[in-house]
Amino acid sequence: MSPQVAVIMGSDSDLPTLHPAIEVLEKLNVAVEVRVLSAHRTPLEMVDFAREAHTRGLQVIVAGAGGAAHLPGMVASLTTLPVIGVPVRSKALSGVDSLHSIVQMPGGIPVATVAIGGGLNAGLLAAQILALQDHALMERLGAYRRQLHDVVTAKDQRLVELGSAAYLEAMATMRAADNAP
Repeated sequence: MSPQVAVIMGSDSDLPTLHPAIEVLEKLNVAVEVRVLSAHRTPLEMVDFAREAHTRGLQVIVAGAGGAAHLPGMVASLTTLPVIGVPVRSKALSGVDSLHSIVQMPGGIPVATVAIGGGLNAGLLAAQILALQDHALMERLGAYRRQLHDVVTAKDQRLVELGSAAYLEAMATMRAADNAP
């Protein structure tokens, strides 16, 4: 199956932020292409990628970048495919610079933007866009949401049963066990 979604990043250091998008798309059985394409260091490759994306069957592009974060906007300016921008947390301004760069696009060149570090939501939004034309994917998204619901209701039940102090203690014990060598 050819990729429906491309997850692209300006640097491989952005991969930890974007990996949740890749994971959730794969979990939902959406074919994904993952690339490093820098708006500043590999501009010609970025232009070729963006211009040819639709001819290769891609339907949505998730683009993450930090700092100046020009990648999502530049890609959006070169394609009519939906582009979802993921601001990557930066050292200087904790990702606020990235967020502002991605969200402040000029009229006519939209970039849907998720929260700073919001790779997971970017992947889910890409899947929701695809699901408009794919009933089976819509069903898988529904199952994903039901699973989220079930996890939260189970936690609520346990909190009510144990009380807040015992619940916090149980959480600390589980974290300690997870961090044990």
